[in-house]
Amino acid sequence: MNRAPERGRPAPPADRYRRGERRTSAEPLAAAWEPEGTAAMRRPRKRRGVRKLVANYGWRIYAIPVLLVLTALVVLDTVQPKAPVNGGGNNTNAAETPVNNTPEPPASEVPGKKPQLNVPTAELPAGPQFSQDGVGTFKVIGPGGARVGDATAQKFRKYAIAIEDGVKPADYNDDATAFARTVEGILSDPRSWIGTKQVALQRVEANQNPDFTVALSTTNTTHTLCGKEIPFETSCFNPGQKRVIINVARWVRGAMVYGSDLAGYRTYVINHEVGHALGNGHAACLENDAPAPVMMQQTFGVANDFVSQLNAGQDVVPADGKVCKPNAFPAG
Repeated sequence: MNRAPERGRPAPPADRYRRGERRTSAEPLAAAWEPEGTAAMRRPRKRRGVRKLVANYGWRIYAIPVLLVLTALVVLDTVQPKAPVNGGGNNTNAAETPVNNTPEPPASEVPGKKPQLNVPTAELPAGPQFSQDGVGTFKVIGPGGARVGDATAQKFRKYAIAIEDGVKPADYNDDATAFARTVEGILSDPRSWIGTKQVALQRVEANQNPDFTVALSTTNTTHTLCGKEIPFETSCFNPGQKRVIINVARWVRGAMVYGSDLAGYRTYVINHEVGHALGNGHAACLENDAPAPVMMQQTFGVANDFVSQLNAGQDVVPADGKVCKPNAFPAG
């Protein structure tokens, strides 16, 4: 019968070197129980190349070539010149898209299409300098006035008078109230629109709801509000803003057909543009040497052949050779 070892005595050698048994400090180190070759065979093999990358990074390793291809395509698209959007091929003269696509406001002196002009009488006469740039805001000049015209007139219109901020005082003789009195005097003349017995007028303040405003304007503001189709300095009526735009260039220098009669031209241009505000269109010279209708575009001339060019054949003025005389009043 086998007996357990006595306390204090060493265990038999077979048990002493059994795996996991404690050994005393006096005992020699135990040798590994596995043979040397067997331990090496049990270690997992090291993965190399793609296998190692797949083992370490999983599915993410497959995303790398896809990202490289996409990056190359983006770079190629960036550096490659773009073809014209409108399919114009090699057309290098295609117009650029304007920054501001707001259409020009419909104004009284804008023709149906841009004409090819040869109108020597439409050129601005030589003379003093005038204000080019304003700020687009207007200051109404008071006070108001009395109603003028027939009490039974079909049309009663209230109007104000203003000057654009930026017009130099020298352009209206350093006296804004004198400019306003001039305009009011023209429209109160019995030869003006009130003389037709169809119109009554009254000058009012800005807060009295005027039907239109007669406004002295710088040339650049005039170009904005009146359009640019006619390549000559002009005035107009802008219905959107309810403004009779009086171009300071013409107020200072007049027109060829009026010569040195600057006061006569100023009377004409006020009556002509206010005529548009009252609903009147352009008119032609009806008889040689007769006074020109005030609604004829006398700023550009009193010959039908010249004025007809401005409207590109789409107005009432025929190229019939008739020539009138300057006339500033509708009821003179």
